[in-house]
Amino acid sequence: MITKEHKEFQERMRLVLAAFAQELPHRINEIESLWQKLRSEWDSKALQEMHRSVHHLVSNGKTFGYPELSIEARALEKILKSMLQVSTPLDDSQSSRILQQIDALKRISIAQESKQTEDAASQAHDENALLPNAQTSSLIYVVEADTEAAQELALQLRYYGYEVEVFNHLDKFRAAVQHRPDAIILMDVEFPEDEMGGILIMEQIQKELEQPARVIFISTHDAMAYRLGAVRAGGVAYFTKPINSTELIDQLDLITASQIQEPFRVLIVDDSQTILAYHATILEQAGMLVKTVVEPLKLLGALNDFNPDLILMDLYMPGCNGVELARVIRQIDGFLSTPIVYLSSENDFNTQAEAMSLCGDDFLVKPIGAGHLVSAVTTRATRARFLRSLMIHDGLTGLLNHTAIKEELAREVIRSSRLSSPLSLAMVDIDFFKKVNDTYGHAAGDRVLKSLARLLKQRLRETDIVGRYGGEEFAVIMNDTDAASAAKVIDEIRTVFSRLLHLSHDEEFSVNFSCGIADLAHFPDAVSLSEAADKALYQAKQRGRNKVIVNAGD
Repeated sequence: MITKEHKEFQERMRLVLAAFAQELPHRINEIESLWQKLRSEWDSKALQEMHRSVHHLVSNGKTFGYPELSIEARALEKILKSMLQVSTPLDDSQSSRILQQIDALKRISIAQESKQTEDAASQAHDENALLPNAQTSSLIYVVEADTEAAQELALQLRYYGYEVEVFNHLDKFRAAVQHRPDAIILMDVEFPEDEMGGILIMEQIQKELEQPARVIFISTHDAMAYRLGAVRAGGVAYFTKPINSTELIDQLDLITASQIQEPFRVLIVDDSQTILAYHATILEQAGMLVKTVVEPLKLLGALNDFNPDLILMDLYMPGCNGVELARVIRQIDGFLSTPIVYLSSENDFNTQAEAMSLCGDDFLVKPIGAGHLVSAVTTRATRARFLRSLMIHDGLTGLLNHTAIKEELAREVIRSSRLSSPLSLAMVDIDFFKKVNDTYGHAAGDRVLKSLARLLKQRLRETDIVGRYGGEEFAVIMNDTDAASAAKVIDEIRTVFSRLLHLSHDEEFSVNFSCGIADLAHFPDAVSLSEAADKALYQAKQRGRNKVIVNAGD
């Protein structure tokens, strides 16, 4: 069944391909005009421009379903390239060969039929089936015969923002999973009717589903027979009771990671509007955010506004080439490590090696299939995000580190001041954290830190910025929020955090935090705002802890 999204994708592709067919005679006329200019007067710049125009036809012909056009353009490009290397005027033999190739391009353009466009559109649609279309869910099915234990587990999961449904009977669960096969299943192994009932029911259900269900097994048994049975029933993880909720949430976060990951941001630079539209359509269909730049000299504004995860850049462009543009990018703070991938029909190994040695990270040869393009961009953008994450994020909690959160605060204060919008800073500190480490051990203390970090991220808005300021202290930047509103939100999180149960050596314990808040309305710069929030935090500690205090500047 063809979905609405596939129909929209196919229609966008049809329009792109139709645009190329409509532009083709004009492109060939431009090449012929440049040729006429060169015949009357030798001009190295005109030769370079002619080579660039022909070069585009080589890759575009293959991309848009004109293989003969690509073959003839390649032959012409070879002649022009040899002339560029020696920088000498045309001789009669070269002139004759160039004229023949231009005539061949004109014949192909005149003889082109609508079938070519239709075939290309069909090919693009077929390739669309290769694009990722993963379905994820944050719905959790807790399947547990013990009603009280199931409800307690569900409560803990809901604190972390998961939607949870509880089933105490296998038959009701089996009916439910048919309607929501994307749900993550927390399945107890033992049931009154069978000590391995959870494993047996999952074996049956997995056979009935098109895609394997994601199931985590929970059991009082740690024997190999149970673990092996769980793996055979499609289990992705296995926990023994009593359950360490922090480790369970870690596992759930891993499973749902693709769901909460922000779309990759790809900046495409190419002087061909048609090629830009073609590649943008493919990447957007794969769920990426795309910005296109058709005039290379206007790149800087797009870089700062869009902040891409990856730059996809044509090698041959007017005004400056891809290598020159890459050098400019590498001299701008913040973009030294941003991957730059050249996209061109250039198949000469030496040219590829030279381009990659000069500020580029990879070289993709046009035409490139939709699936290959998506895969290549995804792989490189994923690696870039991971490396950047290591530099700016705290290793334990995954939040921004001390340096990064301070830089974010400076930027957000400037932005809010410019827009005259409210901004609040909350400083959060775990109460008696040293006592937690001394009593339950540093491993338990680390789990408490991770729990609070996760709770802050899940309970706050996506626009709020959270960082680990140091030790057991966290900073929260809340945009478009005054101090009173920020205090209300943080206090709700404080209440939820105090109800979480942490486990250490089969012993459960709970922890509280204190918080100090200040806003931009009373403290006009990043330094004074940070100092004011710190003072409010100190007051919260002095007044008995486990509370939120606002510094109103009085």
